[in-house]
Amino acid sequence: MADPSTLRYRVASLEDVPHLQALIDRSVRELQIDDYTPAQIDEALRTYLSLDTQLIADQTYFVVENDSGDLIASGGWSKRRTLCGGDTSPDAAENPVGRDASLLDPARDAAKIRAFYVHPEWARRGIGSKILDLCENAARAAGFTRFEMGATLTGVPLYARHGYIEIERFGLPLPSGDSLTVVRMLKGN
Repeated sequence: MADPSTLRYRVASLEDVPHLQALIDRSVRELQIDDYTPAQIDEALRTYLSLDTQLIADQTYFVVENDSGDLIASGGWSKRRTLCGGDTSPDAAENPVGRDASLLDPARDAAKIRAFYVHPEWARRGIGSKILDLCENAARAAGFTRFEMGATLTGVPLYARHGYIEIERFGLPLPSGDSLTVVRMLKGN
């Protein structure tokens, strides 16, 4: 395995989409299995835990490549109201925490930290922390002083280590009638 110091962090492009979809699937299936059932994971991958190409279009989504050029992690931030979810998530009209592409006001609103995925072989090596730092710095440069996210149970420890505070837990409704527990977290004044 390559040395983490040789990793390349860059803004995602549409050419990355097939690789991101594969990364998301593997990351969720292998890293979230202790927090969600296989059925919840299957349904979540078809709905909320899917790629959000709006982040790529906004150039607020980062990818990480190893020295072989393989995508091994991703994560981003958003200047839009959507708290969590991807292209296949219900929109806000169908679900109160669904997709809403309206823009946030940096003077009043918190930037949204979104869609972090790490290849299981690269997990717990500081990559997620580095992406989080890139996201917060980019959002600050856009005028935001607060950050909010809808974290999976698996991600809560990482975000808590970086000063995020749990605000509430809620369930995202899945097609089967089950739900996916998500934790709304906040950082900043």
